Amino acid sequence: MQRIIVGVTGASGVIYGVRALQLLRKAPDVETHAVISPAAYRTALEELEMGQEEIRSYCDKIYNHRDIGAAISSGSFQTAGMLIAPCSVKTLSGVAHCYDSELITRAADVCLKERRRLVLMFRETPLHAGHIALMDQATRNGAIIMPPVPAFYTKPQSVNDIVDQTVGRALDLFGIHLPHVKRWEGGEKDASN
Repeated sequence: MQRIIVGVTGASGVIYGVRALQLLRKAPDVETHAVISPAAYRTALEELEMGQEEIRSYCDKIYNHRDIGAAISSGSFQTAGMLIAPCSVKTLSGVAHCYDSELITRAADVCLKERRRLVLMFRETPLHAGHIALMDQATRNGAIIMPPVPAFYTKPQSVNDIVDQTVGRALDLFGIHLPHVKRWEGGEKDASN
């Protein structure tokens, strides 16, 4: 059984974290350990019209965002790593500066110190120099910054297609390969016309 931590923050784009939980729920031999911030629940009401109970139903194990004594706050608790989707500026700053005031940033810091994958779906635009400096520092600490940028070579037909492809590519980084993810096959096309 592979354990993966999913952190969901209050940035716009909470659909990425919720969809990751939904897709992982169906994945064989994957156990999700989730931390969902109060701001994420608020954003989910606005963006998805989805309440706490429904979101919680997609998690195998859920932790209170303030419980810094939770299992996932220790390196001895084995996981494949952590996906933070979406990742707010506040959370990015906590990861970059090792500021573990809440469980999302504590679990992220544990993943980094244990050399486990930490993927941050940073959701902010446009960027100023401070954001770029934070992304640089988080990357130097070992995180992977993966803004949820759509891939149009897949010819998405809906927002859900875009979200599913993006989440699937994020989960690829943990070795979790979902069948719905469209892969670039290459091919020769005459671009001169």
